[in-house]
Amino acid sequence: MLNAGIVGFGVMGKTHCKCYQTLPGVRVAAICETGDIKKTVGTSQAAANLGKLDAEMNIDNVRLYSDFDKMLREEKLDMISIALPTFMHTDFTVKAFEAGIHVLCEKPMALTLLECRRMIDAAEKSGKVLQIGHCVRFWPEYVKARQFINSGEYGQVRAATFQRLSAFPTWGWKNWQQNGSKNGGAMMDLHIHDTDIILHWFGVPASVFCTAARGPSGDYDHIVTQYSYPDRVVTAEASWLMAPGFGFRMGFNIALEKATIIFDSACEPSLKIYTNDNKTYTPEPEKKDGYWFEIEYFVKTILGEKQPQIITPQQSYDAVRIAIAEKTSANEHRKVGLSEVS
Repeated sequence: MLNAGIVGFGVMGKTHCKCYQTLPGVRVAAICETGDIKKTVGTSQAAANLGKLDAEMNIDNVRLYSDFDKMLREEKLDMISIALPTFMHTDFTVKAFEAGIHVLCEKPMALTLLECRRMIDAAEKSGKVLQIGHCVRFWPEYVKARQFINSGEYGQVRAATFQRLSAFPTWGWKNWQQNGSKNGGAMMDLHIHDTDIILHWFGVPASVFCTAARGPSGDYDHIVTQYSYPDRVVTAEASWLMAPGFGFRMGFNIALEKATIIFDSACEPSLKIYTNDNKTYTPEPEKKDGYWFEIEYFVKTILGEKQPQIITPQQSYDAVRIAIAEKTSANEHRKVGLSEVS
């Protein structure tokens, strides 16, 4: 039996807890949270794209802590989820590695490349697994689309557009989600999902050109970026400037030589393929969500089970590197080469 710990029991901490509790051979042994954990169960406000979490988990037999160092001393944990605000990722991850524990840290890895490198170095020194929670790599519709792209059945990608739109987040410990200095604004917290999936599908772009508007976070909260590749046009848009009633919506349009693949989370069915010979298909993605699949992948990696490589610490570092290039482009109103960011 693998013992899992969770530090940070907000929306994402609860999501991880729910997923761990559905995996055989894993138990959530301990949770660390500064507030009254039991009072939060049944009353939490989930993010618009997560739905209800509390009814799907049980923490009656989980040991509760408010001191992370004490939890590390007293518990025999095999792995831990770091589901804390972004600006805390590095220090807590390094402490977990120093205690000899595998780490699944929420995205983005960190706000600076120096912090990212500290995390990677600590993982390598400990010999333990470091995985960053880029859940979209595991999201069923994105996985299915990538399978079609990689198969070559519909030819090469000519153009790809990604979109991720949301009302401004109003949840989070001490309003950290509303503070761009702590979360990097929508650029680092929301848009980085698509930055990372573009990296995953197409590799590191030669350069980026980004226009962005500052919003309530004080940082960039509406972003439009063009990623430079020699053989295709790739763009992504993300926003936290939608009206409060808008909720959340994500999607993509992939134009291949012989078909177009469309995903729109607000539609049913959400995933469609339109072929050049006027046929329409509605592929059936897996029913579980990307959070479950990323945590299953983490557990299998710890156990040494053979599986395709989906994400590495270096790739998570590169996602932050591309996002920093985008921010530099928006600040300086120019195209920024990835060779400039290291």
